[in-house]
Amino acid sequence: MGDQRSSCSLATLEGDPNPIIPLTVQRKLVERGSQKGKGIAVLTSGGDSQGMNAAVRAVVRFGIYLGCKVYFIKEGYQGMVDGGSNIVEAEWASVSGIIHRGGTVIGSARCLDFKTREGEVKAAKNLLEKGICNLVVIGGDGSLTGANRFKNEWSSLLKELVDTKQISQELADRHSYLNIVGMVRFCAFSSLINCFLPRLALLTMTSVGQT
Repeated sequence: MGDQRSSCSLATLEGDPNPIIPLTVQRKLVERGSQKGKGIAVLTSGGDSQGMNAAVRAVVRFGIYLGCKVYFIKEGYQGMVDGGSNIVEAEWASVSGIIHRGGTVIGSARCLDFKTREGEVKAAKNLLEKGICNLVVIGGDGSLTGANRFKNEWSSLLKELVDTKQISQELADRHSYLNIVGMVRFCAFSSLINCFLPRLALLTMTSVGQT
């Protein structure tokens, strides 16, 4: 296939002063086990929402397909700060029969501790002890803002942990970069729409009235 186009398409492009050029989508097969040994964790944060369990299931099963060690972080950021039994390895069967259930099977909680430097240091250490440097956060605006802040501070958190001899330099070097994927829960998206559209309509009506 490549960049080949039909003569009909070429003729259409030549006769159109503003052509819409078709894009070639490159599809790449993701091989089973291609990310073997990497650690990835998923957490749900903020209020419960429909679709959270389906998202958790997708993360776990695709992660296992890739050969990753996949972990649940229970009770959102609070579980990441507290560590211990709140961070547990997930198996294929762990997410069987959950997509029809409401809320989130791994729990969700608001966490003030994660907004402090001390809380972030604890969370980083707990992830490193499990070999996790890939994190999927399912939540709303506040949850994703916290995830972005955590990612931006990752290097300084590693340095602090090394300087205080809580982890070795070797461990820090092996997990020098934190990858984060944020998934917006549905109710957060609908709230955004419900808040934004009325304001946009009001702004539009005001602008029309002024012209």
